[in-house]
Amino acid sequence: MSLTGNVVPSAPFPAPIAFCGCEMLNAAAGLSPPAQPHGHGQGHAHPRRREVVVNGKRVKTIDVHAHCCVSKAMALVKHPLEAPGLLMDDTSTRIAAMDAQGIDVEALSINPYWYRAERDVAAELIKVQNETLVEFCAANPERFVAFATAALQHPELAAEQVEHAVKKLGFRGVGVGGSVGDEELANPRFHPFWAKCEELGVLVFMHPLGTRALEPSGRLDGSGLLTNTIGNPLETTIALSHLIFEGTLDRFPGLKICAAHGGGFLPSYANRSDAVIRCFPNRVGPLPKKNPTAYLKDGQLFFDTIVFTPEALRHLIAETGPGQIMIGTDYPFPWTSTEVDLVLNTPGLNDDQRIAILGGTAAKLLGIK
Repeated sequence: MSLTGNVVPSAPFPAPIAFCGCEMLNAAAGLSPPAQPHGHGQGHAHPRRREVVVNGKRVKTIDVHAHCCVSKAMALVKHPLEAPGLLMDDTSTRIAAMDAQGIDVEALSINPYWYRAERDVAAELIKVQNETLVEFCAANPERFVAFATAALQHPELAAEQVEHAVKKLGFRGVGVGGSVGDEELANPRFHPFWAKCEELGVLVFMHPLGTRALEPSGRLDGSGLLTNTIGNPLETTIALSHLIFEGTLDRFPGLKICAAHGGGFLPSYANRSDAVIRCFPNRVGPLPKKNPTAYLKDGQLFFDTIVFTPEALRHLIAETGPGQIMIGTDYPFPWTSTEVDLVLNTPGLNDDQRIAILGGTAAKLLGIK
């Protein structure tokens, strides 16, 4: 089975896959039994597999935000593993965590670490990663799909890599960082990549790499892991804002991007982006075709559920619409293990909307049966 649910090439790919963040796996897997959320879902009688049910209907749940890494690819640029000595050669711990949380399918992504690699090295690195992901998902077709990787620092090459990933390897999505070195994703240099993603109809999963430009100032030093706590959602906010104001989303109206961590801070304060057009029109131009808030709702931007509370998710849905939201867990990082219950316990949703957020929308976008 391919990443789309169809047959994939059967030729073996030799590179092993390893999961990053392994020091956090025990915390992620050692979960207490899920609570019963107001009659919308229930745990399966078998302690190792929670089945999610909404109004009597078994729901396939899909996690669009789950991390992995490929050690052979990382070795090409001498990028260190996050947890040396804790590499996984099977998926038992991960699947146990998925079963406990009620996650049926994970869409695997790799945070880009290769954006400064030279073209030839980047080409080989991406080949190894994508072929390994195909091998891995084909071996576990009911539990895993994946986002392809691309060397976005070489836009024409990245476009070729996406086309090969979709047409030859069966991917239905591609992952990107929130920036490429010191460049914004809205830089016209990346138009060939965006054009290819739009042409092929693939979902782009955008995960921030932190605000690297801000960190040398020291303002994110000290307590609170601010480089991640604030830095990651801030980079997403910056990236999405540029894509709106620089006209990238207008140029590629068929583009579909899922922004990690609930889209950063933008959905919580997007009305200020509308206001700047009214208040400082001389500082905005050319004007986007719509108010910035409209881009959150009109089908180009999607968001995961990593916002932590029912009230936060209710507000995100109010600003974007339930059709733009998909479950994310950030596995294996222990930010959350209760995303199914978060969706089931968020007020104001009907059954169809809960089913869409739990997996229906992701299934459509990623071609999962």
